[in-house]
Amino acid sequence: MQEHELEPVWGLPERPPADEAILWQGAPDWRAYARRGLHCRGLALYFALLLGARCTASLMDGASLPVALRDAAWFLPFALVALALVLLLAVLVARTSAYTITSKRIVFRIGIALSMTVNIPFAAIEAAALRRHADGSGDLTLTIAPRQRISYIFFWPHVRPWRYARPEPALRAIPDAEAVAQILSRALAAAAAMPVRPVASAAPAGATTGPQTAAA
Repeated sequence: MQEHELEPVWGLPERPPADEAILWQGAPDWRAYARRGLHCRGLALYFALLLGARCTASLMDGASLPVALRDAAWFLPFALVALALVLLLAVLVARTSAYTITSKRIVFRIGIALSMTVNIPFAAIEAAALRRHADGSGDLTLTIAPRQRISYIFFWPHVRPWRYARPEPALRAIPDAEAVAQILSRALAAAAAMPVRPVASAAPAGATTGPQTAAA
């Protein structure tokens, strides 16, 4: 029996109170996370360039093409193993993670070797931002109030990259990210008794200069 099979509600350690509603639940898409979170394509290109450089060096030393290819091929198993490990990590992150948005909080159930559940109440969230990609997936990052101290290492990889001084937890590589951002926007507005500020229409990554505002 897996640990997660004991959850009374998928992604939650206990059933929410009667006055709290589950608005959305999901998990990272492993393909999207492998491509953008772990940069699998860039890593594959890097290994291809190394193989090409080795082959070219052998040709310049006077080796025939078959010999140059054989000389470069010794590195291929290492490259394949590295790529396989990256894909395995992406699958494990997706299978062991669960994101839940309720009417009062966001719940992260994360951890591959050791599963942990983290509650982030709406009162601790200063803002949220969406970065959407061409396939509809995206990252929904949370700006946490300074008084709430969180650890980058504790949340990794469910955190915005390179924000070490003030880490920003993130719902990574979620499918249909714009719809999820709208759900969170309405929930934050309702909890604060404020008018809803809808998410701006987000263009695919590469066509925008930065993340789109989801809620504050």
